[in-house]
Amino acid sequence: MVEFFTSISPVLAALIGTFFTYSMTAIGASLVFVLKNMNQSFLNGMLGFSAGVMIAASFWSLLNPGIELAEEIGMVPWVPAVIGFLAGGVFLMAVDKFLPHMHVESHHEEGLPSKWRRSVLLVLSITLHNIPEGLAVGVAFGAAAAGIPGATVGAAVALAIGIGIQNLPEGTAVSVPLHREGMSKKKAFSIGQLSGIVEPIAGVLGALLALTMRNILPYALSFAAGAMIYVVIEELIPESQMLKTTKIATIGAMLGFAVMMLLDVALG
Repeated sequence: MVEFFTSISPVLAALIGTFFTYSMTAIGASLVFVLKNMNQSFLNGMLGFSAGVMIAASFWSLLNPGIELAEEIGMVPWVPAVIGFLAGGVFLMAVDKFLPHMHVESHHEEGLPSKWRRSVLLVLSITLHNIPEGLAVGVAFGAAAAGIPGATVGAAVALAIGIGIQNLPEGTAVSVPLHREGMSKKKAFSIGQLSGIVEPIAGVLGALLALTMRNILPYALSFAAGAMIYVVIEELIPESQMLKTTKIATIGAMLGFAVMMLLDVALG
């Protein structure tokens, strides 16, 4: 698998990698056709797993290569790491504040007031945290092609696999609750998979950025990491703690972190 991605252009590799992550979202959303309901404990465990994957990916696939590149090109290594990381969080915080959206398990609209339908607000909500995921995969493939220290095609493939794995339960977590609330299975599936379409777009943009703007790449890598960590803290962890017993979500996070770490070390 790694050999295949090495043999093609990084932009095409990013497109294929992020199409895989989108496909996993769609597969997860398609489970609405066979599931009548979703066990809340299982959902919380999967949300925790997603958080663990994204935390591990933020360091091994993004921050660490960014710091190594900064050292190589003569920057003070912590400067782009800190600035880029915080910028990623601030950017998503601003988007979260101004873009109208709504979370699946909530009936409370966030962002600026809007008359948009609930289904549109839900898609926008999930799309918000799919953007940094797609960007991260694209930047990882571009960084590997640019010869960035610590960035390899294997690590980029591992990142795509890890994000794809955690996208599957995310798709289910959108479509099944929507059907439970009275929406048709077909429409619930459409909304669940639609939220992941942005990932290939962000992936291609990330790869192009990595290939053409090497001097700001340490900032771009850290930016993607900060955006992902913002999603973990703002959405995944709070939503995974919806039961009195939080151990399932905690175990899921530990497993997700371990799986992503294993993929990165084994393939990277």
